[in-house]
Amino acid sequence: QVQLVESGGGLVQAGGSLRLSCAASGRTFSSDAMGWFRQAPGKEREVVIAYSWSLGSTYYADSVKGRFTISRDTAKNTVFLQMNALKPEDTAVYYCAAARTLWSMKSGSVDSWGQGTQVTVSS
Repeated sequence: QVQLVESGGGLVQAGGSLRLSCAASGRTFSSDAMGWFRQAPGKEREVVIAYSWSLGSTYYADSVKGRFTISRDTAKNTVFLQMNALKPEDTAVYYCAAARTLWSMKSGSVDSWGQGTQVTVSS
């Protein structure tokens, strides 16, 4: 099992930027994919961005292409979500996630979830 702890959410104006962090511990070697989901009020949780370490491949939801990026600090077992050009429709609770593969991440088959962090974008 992988334990995930997120930080970095908050309130930002439209057009601004935020960076979320996700510190991983435990059996991190069992998860080839790390990513971020979000859930807005009244909506289903959706995958925003995900990365496969073995494939070196990144998946982006259409809504965030060109604005969001994912990166990691291997030494600190930490994954980052950089969000630029934020829009009010990006407002949601953001969840860090770990999965066996990029395919399983995209299909919602997640092994571990973070506790969630609120991101609010004001217009």
